[in-house]
Amino acid sequence: MFQRALIVGCPGSGKSTFARRLRDLTGLPLHYLDMIWHRPDRTSITQAEFDRRLSEIVAGERWIIDGNYQRTIEPRLRRCDAVFLFDLPVEECLSGAAARVGRQREDLPWVEETLDGEFRQWIVDFPQNRLPELCEYLARYREDREITVFHTRREAEDYLAGLSRLLSRDEKSSMIPT
Repeated sequence: MFQRALIVGCPGSGKSTFARRLRDLTGLPLHYLDMIWHRPDRTSITQAEFDRRLSEIVAGERWIIDGNYQRTIEPRLRRCDAVFLFDLPVEECLSGAAARVGRQREDLPWVEETLDGEFRQWIVDFPQNRLPELCEYLARYREDREITVFHTRREAEDYLAGLSRLLSRDEKSSMIPT
């Protein structure tokens, strides 16, 4: 089983929800890139500080990292052994992003009060502006990594259900005396 996993894809697609559930199933430490980059007052840390913190995480033996931040994707890809790409339709991502407005989340240091126009447009443009480059990176690293692409939230749910059954079976078999 993997020990270092990346979760990438369009905002609003369900990455962070999947990341939390994956953490709960596997016990792997979860790191949200948005929580590293953003401060609660909606400012950001410096790029150098972000890179330093991310390097410390990536050097670890066990982790889940949730977030795109494509400028830093290559070092994360070099170290991970699993990637989960959320490639859902834009309408579902917009709906997902809108549904979290006004809700406290563990993956962002503030509560979003609206789905602002700039962020909405970033989601709309993601399939053309970000996804092709992301897929190019994944293609370069596909040899030694488990890469799973979800096109629906149901596929992600099914993956987690299967992993839960597998881990439950492995846990039960480890209890059998030899």
